[in-house]
Amino acid sequence: MLLCRVEDRRGLSHLCAARSTNGVDNWQIDSEPTLLTDPDHYPDELWGIEDPRITYIPELSQYAVVYTAYSPNGPGVALALTQDFHQFERYGVIMQPEDKDAALLPRRIDGRWALIHRPANAIAAHIWISFSSDLRHWGSHKQILAARLGGWWDANKIGLSAPPIETSQGWLTIYHGVKQNAAGSIYRIGLALFDLDHPEYCIKRGDEWVLAPVEPYEIHGDVDNVIFPCGYTLGADGDTIRLYYGAADTRIAMATGSVKKMLDWLRDHS
Repeated sequence: MLLCRVEDRRGLSHLCAARSTNGVDNWQIDSEPTLLTDPDHYPDELWGIEDPRITYIPELSQYAVVYTAYSPNGPGVALALTQDFHQFERYGVIMQPEDKDAALLPRRIDGRWALIHRPANAIAAHIWISFSSDLRHWGSHKQILAARLGGWWDANKIGLSAPPIETSQGWLTIYHGVKQNAAGSIYRIGLALFDLDHPEYCIKRGDEWVLAPVEPYEIHGDVDNVIFPCGYTLGADGDTIRLYYGAADTRIAMATGSVKKMLDWLRDHS
């Protein structure tokens, strides 16, 4: 199942599920929106919701959907829990604007839930972590990965892409970096690794990007030169990954890879 961001002809976004038996083709799109905005009860969703990251939480036997809610004051991080993607328990905004690109870790860290997110200001945007005992009140905020400076592919603005993958070596994290040039922005994908028990500590960070817009459907669209993953599936072998991503803010595409090979690449390129 994909929980897709869909923009209607007003320009406002909602979330809609699409299902496939093999995860590649013959997608069946729900005839009705899966999660609509509800500005009467959640005014921070007035201008739409988008970019869901889904994490299954074994302790709760539920899926946590962390998404961006667009308010007149900018984007904020919102949370909803579901067992079946039909009924949702909405927590509303848990990180005030301007903040987005967020996902929950699937288990508590030292007794507390951990949220990866990306607050921003007019100058730069870095990746942070925050902790909570009840999923509603968050604190102990720490910056865990900074955007680089100068001519780097991930200079000035970075953000979490798909939820981190728990491995024996650490939390394997796929993130995006934005480079500004004379023609505009280029969104590329890189890798980092964080400590399993102390995810605020970065162990390794790739010094190059690993995925970039090169295909026509990634280069041309509503927003050119964008690759933007929000989710993945892992195969039965625990290694084969299918990464689903937005392409030029117009289409959804898929790339395949190997968790082991990504960890090996980080060992050699960090």
